[in-house]
Amino acid sequence: MAKIKTVYVCSNCGNDSPKWIGKCPVCGEWNTYVEESIATSATKTKSEILYATEKAKPLRLKDVETGEDPRIDLKDGELNRVLGGGMVPGSLILLGGEPGIGKSTLILQTVLNLDKIKTLYISGEESSRQLKMRADRINANNETCYILCETNLEQIFTQIKNINPDFVVVDSIQTIHTELVESSPGSVSQVRECSAAILKFAKETGTPVVLIGHINKEGSIAGPKVLEHIVDTVLQFEGDQHYMYRILRSIKNRFGSTAELGIYEMRQNGLREVSNPSELLLTQNHEGLSGVSIAAAIEGLRPFLIETQALVSTAAYGTPQRSATGFDIRRMNMLLAVLEKRAGFKLIQKDVFLNIAGGLKVNDPGMDLSVMSAVLSSNLDIAIERSVCMTGEVGLSGEIRPVNRIEQRILEAEKLGFNKILIPQNNLKGFTTKTEIEIIQVRKVEEAFRTLFS
Repeated sequence: MAKIKTVYVCSNCGNDSPKWIGKCPVCGEWNTYVEESIATSATKTKSEILYATEKAKPLRLKDVETGEDPRIDLKDGELNRVLGGGMVPGSLILLGGEPGIGKSTLILQTVLNLDKIKTLYISGEESSRQLKMRADRINANNETCYILCETNLEQIFTQIKNINPDFVVVDSIQTIHTELVESSPGSVSQVRECSAAILKFAKETGTPVVLIGHINKEGSIAGPKVLEHIVDTVLQFEGDQHYMYRILRSIKNRFGSTAELGIYEMRQNGLREVSNPSELLLTQNHEGLSGVSIAAAIEGLRPFLIETQALVSTAAYGTPQRSATGFDIRRMNMLLAVLEKRAGFKLIQKDVFLNIAGGLKVNDPGMDLSVMSAVLSSNLDIAIERSVCMTGEVGLSGEIRPVNRIEQRILEAEKLGFNKILIPQNNLKGFTTKTEIEIIQVRKVEEAFRTLFS
């Protein structure tokens, strides 16, 4: 009979201790130890092998065969791009995101589009009727998709052996539990043991597996940090629920770049790929409106033009307000200080509100010039010409510093019909492409403002 023992496990790294301690000696985090009950038995141990295979033998490095990893086309251009060209057989992918953001919808509609691949969708959160209703809403039908509503890992592996699928989805890893660990599902021990067993299955059989993971209050994926270490790819699905756009980012990818991102539009019948986000992020009716500027930004490896909106008004109360949506508030305060010091515009007694259209969060420093131009446009109540866009990082001395991937920014602006683009001085080194758009190089913010408002 198994003996029940109580231990304290670090929720960050998974290290266990016989008693509670404030600081983890392994990862150095504070107050991460939680109490768990585990079973010790001579016949059942955590190292029990669910998939027994031959022992691995050492090989000389020169004897290892290499080649291009084959990819499985998921019939989703955005998801294929983020994964690096498709899904690699035997890979373990972890998808995390806020509740209700659309993780299950994204994976289910991807599975239903794979009509020639036998897929097993394991759900520990929804019933088969709920999944069927969602599939009907997506308007997709697939005869090779199997649904399994189960949370016991041993039963899951039994059904996997019976069906022998080509692709497995687990929704979610925090609901799965194994009999080898006497603790509740979602605990550090359960998540660690279940994910390790699924990893062993994926690598030994060459079956790709997608794990859907919950996130905690801090925004990181719930469970031990080792979960993110053992998987091959970590994807983050994010976006504001009040807006229709969703962004899929790659935080870790062993088979591709982490600089790519995919953009989706949430609709009643599922998620729609946004192949050209610039056209959707630009409103066409801002002609003659002050406080609006267009920035040529780069997010990941994708260029797109985005609308920056600013409102400057006299402070109604004693203390002026500073608010930014989709942009770093500290960087906005720095740009306002540069605007006051280098350009001579006094904004100390005025409220400043900044908004990035579409509900996106942009970290590109090339947005600086656009932010300052929108603020100044609202302050002077002078509209910026509709056919002008800009890009450039602003330094503390008021100089406009070069940005990366300037060629992609210029070509994207030309493709969308802009006539002029303001770029930093000496940022065209190596740029030999002939373009019809007028390129205006500026060295300081004063020159940019004279060009825009003269």
